[in-house]
Amino acid sequence: MPHTTPSLAPLTALTTAKLEWHDDQPHAVDFDDVYFSREDGRRETEHVFIQHNQLPQRFAQWQESRPFVIAETGFGSGLNALCAWQAFAQHATAQARLHMVSVERYPMTREQLEQALKGWPEFSELAQALVAQWPQPVVGIHRLTLTPRFTLDLYFGEASERLGQLDGQVDAWFLDGFAPAKNPEMWQPALFEAMARVSHTHTTFATFTAAGVVKRGLAAAGFVWQKAAGFGRKRDMLHGHLATPAADQRRAATPWFAGARPTARRGDHIAVIGAGIAGCATAAALAARGYRVTLLDPAGIAQGASGNDQAALYIKLAVASNLQSRFYLAALLHLRRLLARIAPAADWWEGCGTLDVALDHRQAERQQRFLANHALPDTIVRGVSAAEASHLAGSDLSHSHGALFYPLGGWLAPRSFCLRLIEDANIEHQALGVNAMQQSDDGWQLSLSDGTRLNANQVVVCAAWASQQLAPLEQLPLMPIRGQVSCVDISEAPITPLRCTVCANGYAPPPYRGQQLFGATFTPRSLDTTPCQADADYNLTELTTALPQLAAELNVQAADKASARVGIRTATPDKSPFAGALPDFEQWRSLYADLQKDAKRINPASGPRLDGLWVNVGHGSRGMVSAPLCAELIAAQISGEPAPMELALVDHLDPGRRVIRELITAERKSCQSSPADK
Repeated sequence: MPHTTPSLAPLTALTTAKLEWHDDQPHAVDFDDVYFSREDGRRETEHVFIQHNQLPQRFAQWQESRPFVIAETGFGSGLNALCAWQAFAQHATAQARLHMVSVERYPMTREQLEQALKGWPEFSELAQALVAQWPQPVVGIHRLTLTPRFTLDLYFGEASERLGQLDGQVDAWFLDGFAPAKNPEMWQPALFEAMARVSHTHTTFATFTAAGVVKRGLAAAGFVWQKAAGFGRKRDMLHGHLATPAADQRRAATPWFAGARPTARRGDHIAVIGAGIAGCATAAALAARGYRVTLLDPAGIAQGASGNDQAALYIKLAVASNLQSRFYLAALLHLRRLLARIAPAADWWEGCGTLDVALDHRQAERQQRFLANHALPDTIVRGVSAAEASHLAGSDLSHSHGALFYPLGGWLAPRSFCLRLIEDANIEHQALGVNAMQQSDDGWQLSLSDGTRLNANQVVVCAAWASQQLAPLEQLPLMPIRGQVSCVDISEAPITPLRCTVCANGYAPPPYRGQQLFGATFTPRSLDTTPCQADADYNLTELTTALPQLAAELNVQAADKASARVGIRTATPDKSPFAGALPDFEQWRSLYADLQKDAKRINPASGPRLDGLWVNVGHGSRGMVSAPLCAELIAAQISGEPAPMELALVDHLDPGRRVIRELITAERKSCQSSPADK
């Protein structure tokens, strides 16, 4: 598939800030520069960024349904973000929301950040939330919900590359960072071009510097600047606005991904079909933004594939970094922040880590190649020997060839998680199915299983395999996968409990509420939900191979001790979920039909979507990790917010991708056919 999204930086750990402390203020050793004015950092932020972007006035006048978006080119200690929120809370209406995007190439450690923020006791409550959610020092986009009305996206990495991956629009810029003379690598034309790409004609900027390279770069990118008196000992600063919007190169090259979508109105009614993990996470993300949500599922909350007593927090990253791996890692990091924020002390989840065990030389060699290709922090993944794996698991793994250990893995109870997610007055659950959907003048009309009709402004379908029963979703290429798990009651026969979740060809988490769960089978294209002995035998065989000590202690050969449960998972052809606005399939096939003749022949028309119809489906066996981040993406798109992930990942998850891929695949097959065939 043609892909013109700017290439992603390698997935790697970042070098954290090297600091010296002068009178309790951080000083960057490598740049020989301060993070903020020694005279008064807060007053400098207010003078340069708050006042010269006219933020108090603009906040007071903000009536948009979407949040006001500020982007910043150097997060540093977070002082600018704290000051921006204080000004917003003081001047904006009670319904308004603030969204901040901030780039940082050399993030502080959690301990450094906490020390730096101690100098601002007036921000202590928000600072505590920031420190508590502080992400791992790895390239990526990390979304933090600091208050119900203030979202902070930390873009860890090089500024122009990161901003090239911003999917959203910016209203004001804090053009910050170390001085151009100290950090010339950042103040390059690519930075200003990236700023212009996501700005509009009312977008303003302010910066502490008046260096020539900055003035020339801004002007070349279409910004108009003017000088103003600087703060303290700085004579001049710059501020201005975008006068000439940048051409949308992405729309010209991949128009099927580029169309802007109308923002939902405050108070809109949104129906979410399916109350599994994907549906509950989607309902929660929408309700948090103030929408009225009706959650529809005749089976109740967290049944079907989401109904197992425990789910593993598990990802398997590719040997060579790809978009799918980057998405799943981002999803795991997002889920862990979400759990720590909404249920820090709950007994229904445990961040005990996950072991991906290598049971043969081939698997071990793959893991070693993965480690060689990924310089990720040990706090995300590290290789361990068989002896260390045994210690981490609390069970004998000496027969293995080592493992990868994911410290942020673990397990959770899906039903308890879902019930916690939908504890919101804006969410109403109705135990009803949807027989049909029809577009109406103001959204969609749903025909329900009790014979009534429900009108909604927008609809998000999260019904896994059942989604295909609803037109026009029957055109999504989805595949059912039967999975059976086994469970043994250990309440009267204690075992040596696992200390972490162990994955090989199946998985086994630590015991929960007197039960030891293990499994699961993987049977494509089967919809049979009746437990069978063959699958129970398979689960036992895999458990015995991976965890022989646990299998022996369970003595699961006694049939009366084991139970089973079957769920139907749903996968996509490329094993990544579908998350986003549903395309008008027939119009896409017509608009982009020339791709069947030439994969570079692109109709510049934007591929039409079915207004107000969204999907969050196709999560396969890792939906526990992937569904919440997909839910956040859909809620952000509905709300007109920046996406919680890189532009390349938004494209990767788009449900229209299969239409384009099928057209291009047809063209390639045609080219490969022989002259006689033609």
